[in-house]
Amino acid sequence: MATLPIHNRSGTKVGEYEIDPAELAPRISKQLLHDAVVMYQANLRQGTHKTKTRAEVAGTTKKMYRQKGTGHARAGSRRSGVRRGGGHIKAKRPRDYSYRLPRKALRAATRMAIASRLQDDQVVVIDELSFEEPRTKEMAGVLQALGLAGATALVTTENSDVNVYKSARNITGVSVSPVAELNALSVLHPKTVVVTKAALDAIRDRFRAAAPAE
Repeated sequence: MATLPIHNRSGTKVGEYEIDPAELAPRISKQLLHDAVVMYQANLRQGTHKTKTRAEVAGTTKKMYRQKGTGHARAGSRRSGVRRGGGHIKAKRPRDYSYRLPRKALRAATRMAIASRLQDDQVVVIDELSFEEPRTKEMAGVLQALGLAGATALVTTENSDVNVYKSARNITGVSVSPVAELNALSVLHPKTVVVTKAALDAIRDRFRAAAPAE
């Protein structure tokens, strides 16, 4: 059982939150977490790389010198892949790197990622987080009060909150995600996960029922 202190926006402890990581994931599979993270990273790749073949490189097709009598190896076009400035022998082409793991596996990986963060004491709970309008300065002040100034962090809210998102989007290393959009990569990539009490309740309700019993 993990006991997490609950802080207010000034960084003062105002309560405690008890949660058992085993409720979310009875066991943590490093292999599944690795597979899920690699999949999400592969899906982020644009795949727009391209290099030219010898047919696409600009240059004459004239034979460089006569076939025999020079004492050198025979050579044809200067666009050959073995010569400087020539085309690539195995040229890169635009491709799609995306693929998909089974949905159950991805949901399990998300639960395991959150459970591992709880076990490693890398979750900071805040009683509430809302803004009447986007205020980057106030968001930066909240993170500083929590001791997270300059650190990478994922701010998790119960539902999508436009003002919280706009308040944090210009802070380097800080991202915002509602509970419904959490995944293994978004949870494991930052150094710390900042979660509101309501969002942590939603996480327990959302993932505890899906966690298999041992």
